[in-house]
Amino acid sequence: MSNLKNYIFTSESVSEGHPDKVCDRISDMVVDTYLGKEPQARVACETLTTTNKVVLAGETRGPDINKDELISKVRDCIKDIGYDQDGFTWRDVTKIESHLHSQSADIAMGVDSSGNKDEGAGDQGIMFGYACKETEALMPAPIHYSHKILRLMAQDRKSGNLNGVEPDSKSQITIEYKDGKPSAVKSVVISTQHSKDINLAKVKELCMPYIEKSIPKNLLGNLDENEIYINPTGNFVIGGPDGDSGLTGRKIIVDTYGGAAPHGGGAFSGKDPTKVDRSAAYASRYVAKNVVASGIADKCLIQLAYAIGVSKPLSIYVDLFANDEEKNRHVEKLINENFDLSPRGIREMLGLNKAIYQKTAAYGHFGREPESDGSFSWEKTDKSSVFSK
Repeated sequence: MSNLKNYIFTSESVSEGHPDKVCDRISDMVVDTYLGKEPQARVACETLTTTNKVVLAGETRGPDINKDELISKVRDCIKDIGYDQDGFTWRDVTKIESHLHSQSADIAMGVDSSGNKDEGAGDQGIMFGYACKETEALMPAPIHYSHKILRLMAQDRKSGNLNGVEPDSKSQITIEYKDGKPSAVKSVVISTQHSKDINLAKVKELCMPYIEKSIPKNLLGNLDENEIYINPTGNFVIGGPDGDSGLTGRKIIVDTYGGAAPHGGGAFSGKDPTKVDRSAAYASRYVAKNVVASGIADKCLIQLAYAIGVSKPLSIYVDLFANDEEKNRHVEKLINENFDLSPRGIREMLGLNKAIYQKTAAYGHFGREPESDGSFSWEKTDKSSVFSK
């Protein structure tokens, strides 16, 4: 996309009630439970859901957590999301299984610090961070507005201001770009689970205001009603894990930039911050956002690479999309001088050893507002002066 000026681009989002997002939420609940009791705990938790069944699997190291406590918290997650349906309900999910076990001693040996060895990365891999000036959140417009539609719908559904709509939903926005900037929305798709008591016309009536609330008027313009697709299958009563099984980590593009930037392939949810799949992706977003916030570039892509057990990143790649190698090298030098991108350095810089992860599990890990409890710290622009000097 870097060489294109005029094009059409689409991104999708899914709600917290999507089966995969239910799993992400539960896996991040496990991370928060362990970190809440021991900030240095290690967690790698995968979750599977289907009709009235939840299965946890993975590795942990840290405090002894009673299995019944975790099962109770799984129910709390399901209740908060809003599932109380015959095929999936917080009241009596008939089977919740936990198969969590101790972390591999070989992995622990590579990650732990000892003697003169600093903490190493929890795995090898590549991570990308991206920022651009398309929105105030410095996120690509299609994914940003797709998230907003579903987030506002969920807020109103939970508060009782949106009745008849159930937790499982998706959105998708197509935007036309001119001269590299968002020009007009070309289509909007919303598919939402609904109660059997309302018809398609009512679903459309309920959803339309959220399109208008979420997308700026200058982009909506005179969008043709024929290009607004609400529940195009016609009926969506059976949904959530009852309609489709869910797994942790299957919505990695929804979680990041909606396809507008590369992805290293590693999922975030269910992983403690020694796993660079998560922490280095947050750090690379933090760096990219501060570069763009400084005003020296309209968009920035950062890639970091790591090896398991090695503390320093193997490489740092910078692309400012300006065909200016000297400027890229200058920014790379500033990153090296001002950001500690070792696993330990990232966790300390962004305060990641906290129970802050459940709220990241839906509506994107990026483009959110930093909160007082330390969540979304990677969205701060407190180091933009590093690049603007």
